[in-house]
Amino acid sequence: MLEYNKTIEHYKKLKDSNSRLYSNIDPENAARMRLQNRFRSGLEIAKYTADIMHKDMKDYDKDPSNYTQSLGCWHGFTAQQMMMEIKKSRNTTAKSYVYLSGWMVAALRSQFGPLPDQSMHEKTTVPSLIKEIYTFLKRADSIELQHLFNDLDEVKNEGKDVSKIIQEIDNFETHVVPIIADIDAGFGNEEATYLLARKMIESGACAIQIENQVSDEKQCGHQDGKVTVPHEDFLSKVNAVRYAFLELGIDNGIIVARTDSLGAGLTQKVPVSQEEGDLADKYNSFLESEQVTDLSELKENDITIHQNGVLVKPVRLPNGLYQFKKDTGFDRVILDCITSLENGADLLWIETERPNVQQISDMVSAVRDKIPNAKLVYNNSPSFNWTLAFREQVYEEWTASGKDVSEYPDPKKDPKGLMDIALDETELAKEADNLIKNFQKDASKEAGIFHHLITLPTYHETALGTSILSEGYFGDSGMLAYVKEIQRKEIRRDMSSVKHQDLAGSTVGDTHKEYFSGELALKAGGKDNTMNQF
Repeated sequence: MLEYNKTIEHYKKLKDSNSRLYSNIDPENAARMRLQNRFRSGLEIAKYTADIMHKDMKDYDKDPSNYTQSLGCWHGFTAQQMMMEIKKSRNTTAKSYVYLSGWMVAALRSQFGPLPDQSMHEKTTVPSLIKEIYTFLKRADSIELQHLFNDLDEVKNEGKDVSKIIQEIDNFETHVVPIIADIDAGFGNEEATYLLARKMIESGACAIQIENQVSDEKQCGHQDGKVTVPHEDFLSKVNAVRYAFLELGIDNGIIVARTDSLGAGLTQKVPVSQEEGDLADKYNSFLESEQVTDLSELKENDITIHQNGVLVKPVRLPNGLYQFKKDTGFDRVILDCITSLENGADLLWIETERPNVQQISDMVSAVRDKIPNAKLVYNNSPSFNWTLAFREQVYEEWTASGKDVSEYPDPKKDPKGLMDIALDETELAKEADNLIKNFQKDASKEAGIFHHLITLPTYHETALGTSILSEGYFGDSGMLAYVKEIQRKEIRRDMSSVKHQDLAGSTVGDTHKEYFSGELALKAGGKDNTMNQF
């Protein structure tokens, strides 16, 4: 960790070693600039944040109340604002990460325009966004430290003791935190996966999430029609990511292995089994098949396999894909998870169709029977109707216990009835809201969830905020819509964005001008500077 006075001393010695070369350099100014830019490359960030994640995983293993969280961010600014708010409100960035969602990248950052979550966006978009996020997080560091340096100068000018504020500078906590980055299904074969992973790591990613869908047939996480690949295919990509980490010197990089098997009813191919009981054999055992009792019943080009002592014909769809047996999703998930952890993955991701602690717990318990310290990264997805899901859960629990539910709509007869706004203040709604409120805590304690993320919250937040502002500003409220809904709230929340010039780097830039040009520097100032209004 860099210390203020020691860093100044370093530059003093450097200046003394070559007074001609550094004649116009002020060691304290140089030290301040160095402290404001603590990470000089993405690889430095990846190493630093990987250490954080591994420490956090150990903390969670000791006590599941030590879970971690993140929000999906589609721009560096959203990530910056999230981390600045977390640090301000909690006085620390600990246990807080940034999630980079492939869905949001496709929907909001692709040069092709808005795209579905089907890996059609440019490969370079994800590494570019990682770099952008860290640029904004480092900017948050430089701004906050600049304010501390300004306070230090003020204390100095007043002739007061500076030790307290120097201690604040020395103990400064960076806004740079781990990014869990979505590589989707690897964007091609294992070499393509390796090349993209390397770019993501070079940009600063310490954790890469990869899923077991077919790369060129990928579907959105909660939608049916997903196609999975055999374990050997998936593990080759896990290996590719690991080699990318090792090549770049990130020996403790984190791989999050995601399984979509719970909702996937199809597979691309029948893997070749080398011996009974191997992974291919287990994978093939889940295939929907028909026993062949008479070879004459086979049609031209029918494919058969020998399975459990009999000849069977896997069900093959007109598009060439193969179908899994019904109700095998749970068992396939368990096999996926155990296989991934035994073959290089650090964390698991189980994609579910609804947020249900018991369902997640049942799957994690089955995995932990084999691997006791198995941990999940879980998607608290905006694709779930959280209100409806938990009201239905409470309704079912009350019904099972014999409690009177006659005043509430029956979900079986009226699927959306429990969403009625008239129910918001009822006992059922309040109990459901309490379950939602405690979901992270309960799921981490009971279902092995180490990290809670929301994939695309800032997509919805941006849409909602813009909708409210637009309705009012272009309607009867006029300018009051902006003042009441945004500016007044920003001021009262003491948000940095109120002084948007400062947040964008005006203060830092003016300070640099002073370093470079001395008294000749042209800076913003004067009593009429609009920042003085806030």
